[in-house]
Amino acid sequence: MLAVQNVTMRYGAKILFEDVTTTFNPGRRYGLTGPNGAGKSTFMKILAGELEQQTGSVIRPRKMGILRQDQFAFDAFRVIDTVIMGNAGLWKALQERDAIYEKAEMTDADGMRVAELEGIVADEDGYTAESDAAVLLDGLGIPEALHERRMGELQGGQKVRVLLSQALFGNPEALLLDEPTNHLDLDSIHWLEEFLDRYKGTVVVISHDRHFLNNVCTHIADIDYQTIIQYTGGYDDMVMAKMQVRSRIESENAQREKKIAQLNEFIQRFAAGTRSSQVNSRRKEVERLQPSDLARSNIQRPFIKFNLGKPGGRYALEFEDIRKGYDTAKDGTGGRHEVIKGFTAMVQRGEKVAIMGRNGIGKTTLLNALLANAPQVTELGLKLDGGEVKWGHEANVGYFSQDFAESIPKGYELVTWLHQFDPDATKEQIRGVMGQMLFRGEEGNKMTDVLSGGESCRLLFCKLMLQKPNILVLDEPTNHLDLEAVIALNDALQRYEGTILFVTHDEDIIDEVATRIWHLTDDGIEDFQGTYQEYQAPTGR
Repeated sequence: MLAVQNVTMRYGAKILFEDVTTTFNPGRRYGLTGPNGAGKSTFMKILAGELEQQTGSVIRPRKMGILRQDQFAFDAFRVIDTVIMGNAGLWKALQERDAIYEKAEMTDADGMRVAELEGIVADEDGYTAESDAAVLLDGLGIPEALHERRMGELQGGQKVRVLLSQALFGNPEALLLDEPTNHLDLDSIHWLEEFLDRYKGTVVVISHDRHFLNNVCTHIADIDYQTIIQYTGGYDDMVMAKMQVRSRIESENAQREKKIAQLNEFIQRFAAGTRSSQVNSRRKEVERLQPSDLARSNIQRPFIKFNLGKPGGRYALEFEDIRKGYDTAKDGTGGRHEVIKGFTAMVQRGEKVAIMGRNGIGKTTLLNALLANAPQVTELGLKLDGGEVKWGHEANVGYFSQDFAESIPKGYELVTWLHQFDPDATKEQIRGVMGQMLFRGEEGNKMTDVLSGGESCRLLFCKLMLQKPNILVLDEPTNHLDLEAVIALNDALQRYEGTILFVTHDEDIIDEVATRIWHLTDDGIEDFQGTYQEYQAPTGR
């Protein structure tokens, strides 16, 4: 069983959650949700035993598997060793034992310690650890040929499968997953959904991917109102339930306030008369009917609206036979990997093109190639190997790069940096846009040097809103956003009347925004004129 009893966590005057008691039952998959800063990662660390709660207690199963956000933490280690590290006690014993065996001469103390370590290894099934890890890896689609490789040599989807093998090593009763879909392509996300659906233990997962939560979760544990409330179903079910509860309380309060007004009118009319007993009775009823307090939600949803300046010409973008590759030999002796093998297309004004494909296939390379001579885009220096790109008449390109370091220079106040994108705007207007993106009060005076990933994302959206582009080019815009911001972005892209080229692994955004699909494969680029649903229909993709 995995459960918390009367758990509290606060930082200074800020209460994340207080006196939380909840249970995570076997066979159920819980999505841990809440806005950025609500305490999701903190609560996950408490469940994992990595952070001590300030009050209360935690009941944990004997063995838990933990999948952390950092997919690059094990890049220097062999794949097989990374899996075995899932049993920390065993791994530590193996490392210490091997270090003693490597000594030129062993002391009596070394011999006694080795005996102790061999006992630990035996108790933890260490003598079959490599074969057990290999079985897990094979079962999760990592072939034997990769088992001796370094983690840094693997692709993102392969890394997640190895780290999931690490979490599963030793047959854990519960899995704790922190943003498992980060850096995964759609195929890998679908695989993970199917895997978790078959897993028999308890799952607690943090994710900003609404589609993933809806597909995977049997329950949602939502951090809000300084507590954690469980809801049955996926994320959308939770949102609906919260709205219904709040709507019911508001309706009941309205009825109570109406009744209180009637009672107060009677009290005022007859307070000085002879009907004192009736007046007193109504005063007691007024006290009883006081409206229920509506706790203040921590949820803050930004308001994103991309206004269109000049609409531009009929065609937003035309390109012919574009090609781009990279040298595969670092020493310059030859070898060339062709990423874009000759692609020709024409994008009409108002089209919304989703660029799809597995990780490493060249989605960002394609975007960067198209942007090489784009108006208003200065942070890219990529040159084509061949072909021609022509942007449309009066094209105004707004670009969102997944690399914040290149897009946001250091040493600027936020208000000052944003002003260049709409020189005619007043500081009040700029602060108004920033307020829509949750930069309020003195936050507008922050320096670009101290921004978090989520703040950097929101600042780039402020830039695009001020720029008023007629073409949006977005490379993984949902990274670092919480669910509320992702939903707000989805709504904004659907309302936007200009042209969009975008790369994302958020399936809801692809499904609800795209009117055209460019699917990159090893054989080239498939250009499908239609929605994501239409694209999936013929072949069951």
